[in-house]
Amino acid sequence: MCVFLVDIQHLWLFKNLKIALWTKKCPLCNSPVVKKYGKRKSVQRYRCMACGHRFSGRRNITKEHIWEMYLHGKQTIAQISETTGLSASTITRRLASVSLNWDQPKVGGCGVVHLNATYFGCNTGVLLALESGTGRLLYMKHIAHEHISDYEEAVRHIVGCGYLIHGIVIDGLQKLFVVFAEYRIQMCQFHMVAIVRRKLTKNPQLEAEKELLELAYRLKGMDKDTFVSEFERWKKKWHDFLKEKTVNEVTGHTVYTHQRLRSAMISISTYIPFLFTFEDVDGMPNTNNMIEGTFTDMKKALRNHPGMIEENRKRMMNGFFLAYAKSHNTKGDNQ
Repeated sequence: MCVFLVDIQHLWLFKNLKIALWTKKCPLCNSPVVKKYGKRKSVQRYRCMACGHRFSGRRNITKEHIWEMYLHGKQTIAQISETTGLSASTITRRLASVSLNWDQPKVGGCGVVHLNATYFGCNTGVLLALESGTGRLLYMKHIAHEHISDYEEAVRHIVGCGYLIHGIVIDGLQKLFVVFAEYRIQMCQFHMVAIVRRKLTKNPQLEAEKELLELAYRLKGMDKDTFVSEFERWKKKWHDFLKEKTVNEVTGHTVYTHQRLRSAMISISTYIPFLFTFEDVDGMPNTNNMIEGTFTDMKKALRNHPGMIEENRKRMMNGFFLAYAKSHNTKGDNQ
């Protein structure tokens, strides 16, 4: 006698949609909750109630299908082998045969560009450019280190495709504000807060540090005039405190006593001209959250398959962004 323990939601599904629990599983997400979905050429088809994927009862699994399972279904090679009945060596061979070559997209139009880089592991990173609002992928390149020339190359490619850049959102690499001086630049306010927090720590001890960190936390909810006014008021209040100096007993040199606090203050002063550009540019956000969210999704996909060599990791990133571009670039073109 078989006893199935299911929650009320699944009991409702089983009763009303006539779903059967059986050995057949969705080849994409591995869910056993599937239902019959008609026939095609006398072959029974099924629909997964978990992810919506439709498939046939035949074991006709293409290399592209296996790749989808590997990337989006979050399944290991062993799990795919168990689901499909194919050997692990066959799965590995078919994955290796999938074409994942990356060609830079050629996207026209106009808008605000998110531009940022991220890293995951030693000498392994990616530089990415997305269109604000639509999320269209404008540029992607594998990088080992962060160089200004890579950012310049990205913008040259985007402009070379006929795209008119209304503004660029970046995360604070200071030289970028110089090389992209012809564009309207927005410094990501989230990263501005992170810079101040890194210099002052999450739990500063000095009252001046606490006040400056609290002001930074309120940045995203303030307009330019209000923030600048409060920042100037803070500097005036702590002017003498910030000027205090201490003699280094070892070197005999005189240094500022509150160096971390001064460093945080100088960082804010440096970026203030770029913190509120979004107020004057239509459609420009005040953070780089769109591109950061994409990086998070990519890293999640990589974490599902740890231990890959660099070549396979790059292939997987190519596959991730090929799928991303197929979805978002087409969607953006239709808007």
